[in-house]
Amino acid sequence: MTAGTVEVPAPAADEAGEVVLRAVDIAKTYGVTRALKGVNFEVRRGQVTVLFGENGAGKSTLMKILSGVEQPSAGQLLLDGEPVTLAGTTDAVERGISIIHQELNLCANLSVRDNIFIGRELRTRAGGIDYAREREITEDLMRRLEEPIKASTLVQDLRVGQQQIIEIARALAADTRILIMDEPTSALSASEVDVLFKVIRDLTANGVAIVYISHHLEEAIEIADHAVVFRDGDLVATARAEDIDLSWVVRQMVGREADYDFRDEPREYGEVALSIQNVTVAELDTGRVAVNNLSLDVRQGEIVCLYGLMGAGRTELMEALAGRDPLSGGRVLLGGTDLAGRGIAERIELGLGLVPEDRQRDGLVQMMSVGANLSLPSLLSTVKRWFLSRTAERAAVEREISDVRVKTAGPGALITSLSGGNQQKVVIGKMLLTDPKVLLLDEPTRGIDVGAKGEIFSLLFREAARGLGVLYVTSEVGEALTASHRVLVMSKGRIVREFDPRTCTRDDIMAASGEHEPDPQQQPNGAH
Repeated sequence: MTAGTVEVPAPAADEAGEVVLRAVDIAKTYGVTRALKGVNFEVRRGQVTVLFGENGAGKSTLMKILSGVEQPSAGQLLLDGEPVTLAGTTDAVERGISIIHQELNLCANLSVRDNIFIGRELRTRAGGIDYAREREITEDLMRRLEEPIKASTLVQDLRVGQQQIIEIARALAADTRILIMDEPTSALSASEVDVLFKVIRDLTANGVAIVYISHHLEEAIEIADHAVVFRDGDLVATARAEDIDLSWVVRQMVGREADYDFRDEPREYGEVALSIQNVTVAELDTGRVAVNNLSLDVRQGEIVCLYGLMGAGRTELMEALAGRDPLSGGRVLLGGTDLAGRGIAERIELGLGLVPEDRQRDGLVQMMSVGANLSLPSLLSTVKRWFLSRTAERAAVEREISDVRVKTAGPGALITSLSGGNQQKVVIGKMLLTDPKVLLLDEPTRGIDVGAKGEIFSLLFREAARGLGVLYVTSEVGEALTASHRVLVMSKGRIVREFDPRTCTRDDIMAASGEHEPDPQQQPNGAH
């Protein structure tokens, strides 16, 4: 079976596909919270069923139950028409049910091969681990997914998008009849998404049932056979893919037609808050130049969007600005202060904060509470007479929870109890508590729904109106158009075009981001 075989008709018992897994009246409660309220749901052989819904709507909770991660509080599962109790993920995998989780679940210090086969190692006749066979299968999977990654490469050396590919490969390596994909493309480039869709069509053509969750609505509609919408723990709508469009999905998800659009927000800028001058960044391990002689300014009260495809150098730029990686050339000025030689903590103290791309790995401490995560980078501001003031800390945390509208049981709740959108609000909120002059955000809406995206950008525009300078990275052209004052397109480590989102189109931005050499005659204003 290869990724290219997409024309074979999917085997099915009837026109809609045979039901292989059915959830009947499934309910799930966590304390007083009802995450699922008696949901009935079907998974069909050789079909892609897409789940839509805002963060906290219950989609991921149901998927955890279907894959054995969680047990339902009420209701039952029917597999091939027979009642089944999934004792855990191992039991589910043995029955042919695999899941690709929304948050990366890899061992960073192990190789790609070891991550793919962890917990289900292949054995030789003598009983040892068959490393040669595992390596062969891993290399076959990488070829199928069109990723030039060696089996021996450590996961910690891969970028986030490549780590997402490893998660997908691990699921494909199992003998899967039902594959659940929870936000599988949240860190993938457009070309990687195309490859994944080829694989999905190949799988369904061979009878595999796919359950697909994504907040990339147009992308999900493209791959869907069936659409299911969740809201507040209920399944509220179902339809065939050919009978729906984007407005139908948004309306069913959030109860309104429109998405967010901030293009008409007032534009009143102050002095230059962040000046990036002829900056070059080279990768430490390979020496590859990721950012090449790049310059741009961000003014007080201005929201600048840096749009580009994966590999354009966006993340490398943001992490170098924050002090995580060194510059190979150029300089960065924050309000006129040269940041050369200053570490991450010093830059935060001076007023420059970064919201990282991977909130789980770099933005949050998983074992800490919501309140502890929020206050972590600003604890020193609550010191009085050499001691931390818990009263001041608690007041600041409660104020920020209210200010950024985090939906939580309280400051003492574990950060892992929050939905992805609310976790992202915590990461943004903790940086706002440091009283920044400039806020950097790398893919700030990765893996969150349309409603939460609107709330996050509304928060950023509110802070910009108070004088905050914002520079954020996105690979979603819709965000670039509707949630910025200025769009800079980045390709091959350079800024190649500048656009006013009020007058440009999607096609303008996407064409400019293509893999071509930038025209020196078309350098953007302010990009030297």
